[in-house]
Amino acid sequence: MIDIDSIPDLRQALAAGNASPESVAKDALVRANSNTSHNVYISLDAERTLKDASVLPSRFAANPKPSLYGLPISLKDCFDLEGFSTSCGSKFYAANNGIARADSSVAARLRSQGAVIVGKAHLHQLAYGITGENPDYGDCVQPRDPSRLTGGSSSGSAAGVQEGSAVAAIGTDTGGSIRVPAALCGLAGYRASIELAHQCGLWRGGFHLAPSFDTLGWLFRDLRDAPLLAEALFDLRVPPSAQMKVRIGSVPQDFLHDCDPEVLTSFAKWKSEMSERRAEISPIDSQFWEGAIDIFAPIQAHEAAAIHTAATEGDFSHFEKSIAERLTWGASIPLTEIEALRQSHAKFRERTDALLREYDFLIAPCAPVHQLIAGADHSNTRRMMLRYTVPMSLAGVPVVTLPTATGAGVQLIAARGADARLLAYAANLGERN
Repeated sequence: MIDIDSIPDLRQALAAGNASPESVAKDALVRANSNTSHNVYISLDAERTLKDASVLPSRFAANPKPSLYGLPISLKDCFDLEGFSTSCGSKFYAANNGIARADSSVAARLRSQGAVIVGKAHLHQLAYGITGENPDYGDCVQPRDPSRLTGGSSSGSAAGVQEGSAVAAIGTDTGGSIRVPAALCGLAGYRASIELAHQCGLWRGGFHLAPSFDTLGWLFRDLRDAPLLAEALFDLRVPPSAQMKVRIGSVPQDFLHDCDPEVLTSFAKWKSEMSERRAEISPIDSQFWEGAIDIFAPIQAHEAAAIHTAATEGDFSHFEKSIAERLTWGASIPLTEIEALRQSHAKFRERTDALLREYDFLIAPCAPVHQLIAGADHSNTRRMMLRYTVPMSLAGVPVVTLPTATGAGVQLIAARGADARLLAYAANLGERN
């Protein structure tokens, strides 16, 4: 079996002729759905995947090959893939959306870069959750540890990379849906600036949750791969990795009052690593972040309700109970209240922008816990986790998840539009980790 865990090694093997796209795809498919719930992918057609891989040498006969040539990539099942239904993690939508007649912009972009799309990955229903639990398709547990949930909503995206059926995976992030599963599964993640995905037109053929906050990006293994992946998806040119002397603002100790020991250890480790590289780290005043969820959650629910009312004629009983309750609440919020919340959102963004003019980057844990136990009561988990991720969602900023093997990843945060600088710095951090 070919080692497909390393993107540089795999690209080298493909370039040297020691592997073919079809042989790599075969190995990827052997690994697919290896978690105990066998649900990393909601839709997977092995015959089609192998056929797509087999024609790549003729499609891309000339050199140099595109950056994702022959690489197995998974696609979150909220983006259309020609020939498949798009479930959004819901059997209601799987039955009612019909078979996609064309690729979404994301799928088309991946194919243009030579990727082999392995399948359509599991997600928390409607992408509206943080745990990876799903009553329609089963809870997504980690391939490496069936006692742990992957986190969500990009649950299958994380599981596919962890099991090795994909070297990287497309995810979306509204309130933490790339950052949290990447962290909990010991992976790197990149959530793009909200404007970047819109500027690239990547939402055509994709299903939104809450357009004011939705963005997308990657889950992957190695921070050094981030520039390649960002260029492939967003046509973003990232400067060569170089050590930079930077100012970094850290959430203060009192913000971390609910963190478990593994999270505190990981956060301290990453701060130490940055300090060794001459970063100047100082605490920020993050007190205003405590109000982030109260701004975010109603706007998110209001926008999600508008989207799903049209498809369901207002009958949210098709969905998991807690999600149906959020949608019902969102539909009931008066427009005057939403307008006031949007003004609060704008002020919150301005305050975060000001912080990111003072500092090159900010850092905070991705979550206060390093694991979510499968089968446990997670009714209070969402709010606990969103306290750490939603401030960045409101600000619309790019974030890289700095991974740790324990599952206690750290958010490295930059100003909106500073994606290239963020990815360059993160890649440099990956040189010794």
